[in-house]
Amino acid sequence: MNSLQSEKVQIIKDLRVVGQSIAASNYSQVYVLVDENTNIHCLPLLQDALVDEEVYFFYLEVPAGEQSKDISTCASLWESLSEDNADRKTLIVNLGGGMLTDLGAFVAACYKRGIDFYNVPTSLLAMVDAAIGGKCGIDFGNYKNQIGVFQEAQKTFIFPEFLKTLPDTEFWSGMGEVFKHALIADADYWSQLKSLSGRSISMDQIEKSIRIKQHIVEADPKERGGRKKLNFGHTIGHAMESYFLEKEKPIPHGFAVAAGMICEAHISVQLNLISLPEYDDVEETLNQFFDFPTVKKSEFPELLHFMQQDKKNENDQINFTLLSSIGNATVNQAATEQQIITALDYFFGYE
Repeated sequence: MNSLQSEKVQIIKDLRVVGQSIAASNYSQVYVLVDENTNIHCLPLLQDALVDEEVYFFYLEVPAGEQSKDISTCASLWESLSEDNADRKTLIVNLGGGMLTDLGAFVAACYKRGIDFYNVPTSLLAMVDAAIGGKCGIDFGNYKNQIGVFQEAQKTFIFPEFLKTLPDTEFWSGMGEVFKHALIADADYWSQLKSLSGRSISMDQIEKSIRIKQHIVEADPKERGGRKKLNFGHTIGHAMESYFLEKEKPIPHGFAVAAGMICEAHISVQLNLISLPEYDDVEETLNQFFDFPTVKKSEFPELLHFMQQDKKNENDQINFTLLSSIGNATVNQAATEQQIITALDYFFGYE
């Protein structure tokens, strides 16, 4: 048995484990939620496993991409469930990446005041981050995760074989969150990751990331304090996602977070929280693994506008989680607009 096995999260080698869990729970109806990609590449594997365990299900499909993570998609799914007379003993199995597990969890959490859902993440990002920890929600008006709730999955099953289906861009999007876990919680892990070559992350490293997130979430499930550490890179990262989504040029979440981490590490230097050599370590490492889009200086006010919608903000101040060293983070750090502009200037090469 894998050392990560727990009541809520399991790494599995056989998808029949999912079917066995469903069969033992006596659900009245089972729905598998997929997008266009997981319908092709992942659903057949799960379908075979469920049939082997005599689990019969309906499936729901949404278009792939962040654009599906909105209230109109939710309404369409709720309508389908209602038309099928899905009751409170219904189970939704979310088979997909971070967008789909966020969306499916939110749909389940709201339908009839909450029905059970399983997460079966198919991307690295979802396995190490999005499908773990009980956050679920949707975008609203191009603001990332503006509407949502805290609701844990009944079960989350990590099936590493699904990683073979990922294109390189999606793999590296997941690595953005992996690097984040190391930067906020484990300097030795950061040193390991810096020496990666290609798509060579190990299962031990994936498990390490899951454990870091679980440990932080268990100590602060409703994000009152320490859980905010997981937001490192996300204040600017989410602003970049929203900006490019509005321009109809969406960028992968993990790439935006990696860019956000470089910028927020620069703010950490400005606030004398980390040294310049530590910043250089972060910048050089992430630039080695990620290609970033550009934003013109004249467009920085649009990024600031999106940052002003960040959920961590208080008293009209833009609030950050910043680094206090490699492997440690500090929450509730306010930065001025000038400090943010200085970091963006440096990142996008305008100094």
